[in-house]
Parts: sequence; structure tokens; C-alpha cells
Amino acid sequence: MRHLATVQRVEEVRPFEGADRIERVRVGGWWVVVKKGEFAPGDPCVYFEIDSFLPVRPEFEFLLRGSKKKTMLHEGREREGIRLKTITLRGQVSQGLALRPEALGIPKVETGFDCSEMLDVVKYEPPVPASIAGVHAGPFPGFIPKTDEERIQNRPDLLETLRGGHFHVTSKLDGTSVTYYRSEGRFGVCGRNFELAESGGNVFFKLARERDLPGRLPEGFAVQGECAGEGIQANPLKMRGQDVFVFHVYDIARREYLEPEPAKRIAADIGLPAVPVVDEDFVLDHTLDELLALADAPSPLNPHVRQEGLVFRLKGAPRKISFKVISNRYLLDHDG
Repeated sequence: MRHLATVQRVEEVRPFEGADRIERVRVGGWWVVVKKGEFAPGDPCVYFEIDSFLPVRPEFEFLLRGSKKKTMLHEGREREGIRLKTITLRGQVSQGLALRPEALGIPKVETGFDCSEMLDVVKYEPPVPASIAGVHAGPFPGFIPKTDEERIQNRPDLLETLRGGHFHVTSKLDGTSVTYYRSEGRFGVCGRNFELAESGGNVFFKLARERDLPGRLPEGFAVQGECAGEGIQANPLKMRGQDVFVFHVYDIARREYLEPEPAKRIAADIGLPAVPVVDEDFVLDHTLDELLALADAPSPLNPHVRQEGLVFRLKGAPRKISFKVISNRYLLDHDG
């Protein structure tokens, strides 16, 4: 579960050249614009990640200056709130929000304390087109991990812990995740959070029928991929049609992810492309800024558009160790 609002420590404070009222603070791997003098290094703060959806409360209403409240469907009802996204101020990227805990009524707690529920903060989810929303058949299966990767800004310590490690690097695609599985003779289709019942207009089932996935997917495996193309997330790759690009294959019985090469072979066997490989043997010896610069590159699927980012997976690890690096330039262009 993603921790959207947590108690953290301010690690660094930097001034804005020529600015009298604002400055930047670093929280983990994130830089956030705050009021000048609000924090000193070592001070506690409540840090809200980008994509947080905040309730409309007096503590947050300053965020609405020059913008409008948003609505989204959450747990079956329409919810009004304020979305945090990547912005630039005076040419500097600001990502998220940092506020003093006492201003939010947060007591003295340990660093890392998750106060998302206490503050009624949820993840912003854009509207889902009818072609992929589907009909819910039940919760996401408990025997398959959900698809998610940690942003490196939340775990900058990994850059030192995993320094010198060899990584398999793929291009991250901006679509919507889908999971196909076969277990105990049953074929299933899942979106990000739910298992889906078959419906004629759903693109996940349409692609499954076209590739005969119910007949070709091996027993005891789940394939997880990004569904991208026309009608999905405004089609940033400018694709024709739709397709599913496999990024994981999971062995249900052994409860482990396959290494990239055998996963790629299974994807090919069932007629699905794998996500584009950027580097098969990347040695990690980079700063956060260097990784962010690498993410700001054209998409391998279409050199005329920017990729969303990169996904790094440690090779040969006994369990899956991975993280994602999202392009800040992509976020600024597409995070509307």
C-alpha cells in the first residue's frame, strides 16, 4: 500500500535566487517549495507525495489559488479534493507538499509514521474509460502480487545499498496495468485493483481473445503488463490500436517472479510483446539526478515522444528488487 502522507525529516534547505518568500527543502529524494523560514534541516514535517488527493480543508485551501478543485470516483462515490502534482516555480521543480505536523494536529510520532488515513488522503486516480473499467468480479487475487514499483525518490538509500549492482532496465509505458493468470484450470483477468468479469467492450478481454490467452497461458502463471494505445491515458505513445506489453511473469506455485529472459520467452510464446529493454546489464553507480536525466529520453516505441521513465530490476536477486525513475519532464508535460 502506498504511503501518501508520512512524517519525515527535512534533510536540506536551499534558497531561491532572488526570492524573498520561498525556498526549497529536500525530503528523501524529493525537492519541495515551502515558505521561507518554515523549516530548518532536521525538522519534522508531514510530506505528501505527488498524486496525493487531499480533502478540501482549511489547512490545504491555499493550494487552490489559481486552480480548481477536482473530482474523482473513489470507492464507488464521487469525491471532491485537491490533487498534488509536479510543478515548476521560478524554473525549479517542486514535487509534493511539506507542512509542519503541529499545523495538521499530528502528535509527535516516529519518522515514517503514515498519517494518510488520519488526514483523509487518498491516491488520485484519473477517470477510467469504459473500455477498460470493466465489471468487477471480486477483489484482486491474493495469490498474485499487485503491480507497483517504488519511486527512487522515496528510497534514495537504495542508490548506496545497491551501488555496483547489475540491473535489467526497461522503458516505463504510460498506460494501465492488466494481469492475466491461469490457476487450477481457471483463466482470470484483472485490472489494477480488481478481478474483472468478461464483458464485450472491455479491451483487456478483447486482446485476450485475439491472442487466445485462455488457451496459451501456461497453468500456474500470471503475466502482468501495461495496456497502452488508443483510448488509454490519452495515448501518449501515439500508438495505433492497443496492445499489452509484459513487464512481469509470476510463478504462482513458487511465489516468485521469473527473471527477465524467461519472462520474455513466455510473453513471446503467448503472443504478447515485452516492455522495451533499454539496458540488459546496467551497473548502478549514479546519483539521483543522473538517473532522472537518463529517464528524460525518447520512447523506444516512438522516438518522437518522451518515455514516462525507466524501471530498474536487480539481476540474479533471490527476490524481486526493483524501483522506478519517472521523468520529471514527462510529468510536467502530461500531469494535467
